[in-house]
Amino acid sequence: MTTVTLPTDPTPPRRAPGPAPWLPLPGRYTVAPDRSLVELTALCGPLPVRRRRIALAEAVLTVPGTDEHPTLRFAFDDARLKGTLTLDQAHPHPTAGTVQLTGDLGIDGTDGTDGTGFPVLLRLRIVERSDDRLLGVGVARLPYRLLRRATGFRFGRLCPATRLRLLIAGEFA
Repeated sequence: MTTVTLPTDPTPPRRAPGPAPWLPLPGRYTVAPDRSLVELTALCGPLPVRRRRIALAEAVLTVPGTDEHPTLRFAFDDARLKGTLTLDQAHPHPTAGTVQLTGDLGIDGTDGTDGTGFPVLLRLRIVERSDDRLLGVGVARLPYRLLRRATGFRFGRLCPATRLRLLIAGEFA
């Protein structure tokens, strides 16, 4: 009887505590107003009914130095949509190059930071990443009726919509 020795894979190195690999180095990053795009589209079934650009007042990415989750905060300053989108839980999918971020959307009277806002799932595709910069495009799909009941937000008086699509693109530097 002969003995066969099979090669063993070395255990993978443990990741050092710190930010996730899809994030830049720890710090606070902002988006310049001319380096961002926010668009809200009303959809009725598969068809877009109405689309409008939204003014972005502020966008901040906070990357902690510890194992805490990063925080993304968008503040909208538009005549029809005044509010904040705060995303604080990240679920990375490194094979697809996307990150799913969950958080709260606060409109007018509600504030998304204390958990009273509307729950949102943003799928963020990382386009480019370096140590001091992050370029990403994110899409969130929101059920229009539930959003209207929870926050009182109306896209338009005569806009037949079943859901909304929020598109956010920005370069954090």
